[in-house]
Amino acid sequence: MSQIYKQVTAGGLPPVVPTTFDTQDGNAVPAANILLVNAYDSEENNANGITTKGGVAGGDPPGTGSANEMDIYLTNRLQGTATTIGAATSTIITFTPTVIGTYAFEFRLAAYNITSSLGSGASLFGAIRFDGVNSNVCDLFDEINNDEGAMTATNLAVISSGADMLLQVTGYAAQTINWSAVGLYTFVGA
Repeated sequence: MSQIYKQVTAGGLPPVVPTTFDTQDGNAVPAANILLVNAYDSEENNANGITTKGGVAGGDPPGTGSANEMDIYLTNRLQGTATTIGAATSTIITFTPTVIGTYAFEFRLAAYNITSSLGSGASLFGAIRFDGVNSNVCDLFDEINNDEGAMTATNLAVISSGADMLLQVTGYAAQTINWSAVGLYTFVGA
């Protein structure tokens, strides 16, 4: 009977825990075997709609700022909240493009009328073109509204103001309404 003995040097073994996590934008290195993993959303344009950043990588948004941190970003995403009192108009989301091209948007809105205990939900679809100075609404945004009762008196609009694209909501008389919106966009340029 024969025996085989193979000596393994310490440098030849894989580490007990990973020593580096490579991301699309930088590398995260655990500290005391701890890796911080966070998730965020971002207006950053990324065709995949998601990106990862590790360590102190740069970019927009900026990197994690910590060598042992890895962040996961849902990109091309906008969000905001507002409250209207009476027939006031309020801006929920302001988006300022920086690159010339076309931006197609999908917004989801939810509204709760705290005065009358009524609800509403809506979706808006449309596009703007940024010419380097001004945002231009390509056509009226298409709306799908699901309003309860008197919430049909509310209004939604996407307008341009200089370089800014504004998602606005308007309430109605003697009612206080809380609004929330989330949006996604797709970009193409020259």
